[in-house]
Amino acid sequence: MSKTSREVEHIINGREVSDGAGVRLLRVLTADLQRRLDPFLMLDEFRSDNPDDYIAGFPSHPHRGFETITYMLAGRMRHRDNAGNEGLLGPGGVQWMTAGRGIVHSELPEQEDGLMHGFQLWLNLPAERKLCEPWYRDIPAAEIPTAPAQGEARLIAGYWRGQAGAMEREATEPLYLDLHLDAGSEETLEIPAGHNAFLYVYQGEIAVGAQQRGVKARQMAVLDNRTGGDSVAIRAAADSRLLLIAGKPLGEPIAQWGPFVMNSREQVEEAISDFRDGRF
Repeated sequence: MSKTSREVEHIINGREVSDGAGVRLLRVLTADLQRRLDPFLMLDEFRSDNPDDYIAGFPSHPHRGFETITYMLAGRMRHRDNAGNEGLLGPGGVQWMTAGRGIVHSELPEQEDGLMHGFQLWLNLPAERKLCEPWYRDIPAAEIPTAPAQGEARLIAGYWRGQAGAMEREATEPLYLDLHLDAGSEETLEIPAGHNAFLYVYQGEIAVGAQQRGVKARQMAVLDNRTGGDSVAIRAAADSRLLLIAGKPLGEPIAQWGPFVMNSREQVEEAISDFRDGRF
């Protein structure tokens, strides 16, 4: 059966920001893209071999109303939360956290030198689950399935080429792949029709779609939503590594204030009050 490849709608160059206790990040998916890339709210890349850029980490801070997905490529991060949970995220591992009705946690590097490299993706929760019980799972590298590709495909979430990923979510049906494509290789990557989707290249360079639109390292390509678009054709101009992320839109109002993402301003104000009064 022939597939209809999506094209690049536009390319995003991330902006350098500082978050936590001064950690330097490249913020790629920003607030102005939340509607367009619903159900995704944010994507950050952190990458540095200078400890001054990351050593202070992310001291205790709150979240409510969405999920955070932290994917480490290099380095180690210690997680602790106000429910007494603790975990260590190592190279190739993922932490999937559902903030739900509220959680206070810290993410602190467990190294004093060396490369720290990874990503944090924010995935929205549907209205009926925004106040669910907080939950998280640490997924070591060995538990992340791989799927056939022209190189390697690590399947963090979703169902792809007959293989279930490490995580699945019913409401948003996220697909999250880490792809390593050999130079000169060509791949047609399946994407559920109707999902919002984007690519983020973190190494190398690729050409996308029939138009062969070039996407360089540290650029995000928002893919169009053409009717029947059930794939994306990619050619690797060099050895390349990229994230393919897609999800089913929720189509709900988004109200955000910092670490709280709800459906209305009143709900955000309630979240602020609950946090200040120690009800998380």
